[in-house]
Amino acid sequence: MAKYPIFLELGSRRVVVIGGGAVAVRKVQTLLNAGARVIVVAERIDEMMEALCQGTDAELIKSKYSKNYLAGALLAIAATNNQQLNKQIYKDCQELEVLCNVVDVPELCDFFVPAVVKRGNLQIAIGTEGQCPAYAGHTRKKLETIFTEQHGEFLAELEKLRKQIIENVTDPADRKTVLGQLADDESFEYFVDNGSAHWHAYADELIDNLQSARK
Repeated sequence: MAKYPIFLELGSRRVVVIGGGAVAVRKVQTLLNAGARVIVVAERIDEMMEALCQGTDAELIKSKYSKNYLAGALLAIAATNNQQLNKQIYKDCQELEVLCNVVDVPELCDFFVPAVVKRGNLQIAIGTEGQCPAYAGHTRKKLETIFTEQHGEFLAELEKLRKQIIENVTDPADRKTVLGQLADDESFEYFVDNGSAHWHAYADELIDNLQSARK
């Protein structure tokens, strides 16, 4: 069945990670970057995990897994090397209606974590529905050569200009037209070749020409 791709707001939301090893460390790093309130549950917690969580709001619980730790969680990630425990975590999540991801076991996942290309606020997510994360990683590396930090900078400038356009261009069709032109490859190339100040002048000219044509 096709999956529903979303970018999820995790700010201050409780997310439980069961496992304290290297795989769990990678998952926790991403969750902390997203602002989640992370709870790590494991009998043994890697030094890398302790170092990662130091100075953050993450809570490290050195304990055997208990279903009680899932209470109030939005998501749970099972990153243990115990298959039976992972199955139990998934079962408990289903009962509590907590979305669960058992690492490397697609049939025990309510969601999959994509490979991501991040350039500022521009994020490109690649998923394979858990069938081959290695291919998602390969695709990410290819996209990383195409999308540069300048694409992230361009997006930041587009966001500033979009607010101005919404305030100053009253016709919805005109807004759509000018935003489409400003977001295209020609506009990006102008931004790269001429810099932010000249690009804003270029954008102003586009807007003026469009509004003049409407009169």
